[in-house]
Amino acid sequence: MGTRLTVFNQKGGVGKTTTVLNLGAALARRGLVPLLVDLDAQSHLSGILNPGATSAESLFAYYNAGKPLKDVVRPIRFGGELIPAHTELIKVDTLFGKGPDILKKLKIGLEAGWDGTRPVLIDCCPMLGVLSLSGIFASERVLIPISTDYLALRGALALDNTLRALEHVLKHRVERRYLLTRFDARRKMSHDIAAQLSARFGTEVCETRITENVSIAESPAHGKDVFAHAPDSRGAQDYEALLEELLTTGFLEAEAQPQVAA
Repeated sequence: MGTRLTVFNQKGGVGKTTTVLNLGAALARRGLVPLLVDLDAQSHLSGILNPGATSAESLFAYYNAGKPLKDVVRPIRFGGELIPAHTELIKVDTLFGKGPDILKKLKIGLEAGWDGTRPVLIDCCPMLGVLSLSGIFASERVLIPISTDYLALRGALALDNTLRALEHVLKHRVERRYLLTRFDARRKMSHDIAAQLSARFGTEVCETRITENVSIAESPAHGKDVFAHAPDSRGAQDYEALLEELLTTGFLEAEAQPQVAA
């Protein structure tokens, strides 16, 4: 089976898009075929991987016109596929309300378009609204990046409360992992945040930490993942280690498939 994994935190700048990008690339390097979904109207992930999608060629067409997700999917250069976002996605909250039908729409579209054997990574905007909730409803698990600053930690604590509140609606506990990003071992604050996170969430905290690394920051500007930009960098090593941890622990499941032609 494959896992649908939503990457979310209610604070921006913590590495959500970076994590989806580089986990997707790490999966492709192992011969797997990830499906990446851009749920953010800012379209940062789409801009890096496959820029230029119009509204009619994006996820918005699925919400607004009922266009099947299979009809808007695009190939990714490193392997796999992308469902791109568009700025029009910002209208979803106001156009379609917040009822269960719209919240379950993404899950229904993914299940209708793919057989469930491939890993799906969903990138969310840093706002708890219809789109982010749709990502959570569509997923079995949530990965929560937390940069080593106190505001990001507060965002993670707030999200934990949100996930707890959703349990009675979803009828199950949302499995989650917390990922420390932008970790700098020279800074006391990094160690303080790590200690607080471990004390609060215990084994739900990933052992892998994504260290502060210039290659991770530079690669999106070149339209690349960190493996394509700097394959020998510490950033590439960290994301490879993260994928290994998620696969080994069973938090992320994936079956090998033939690569999608780019």
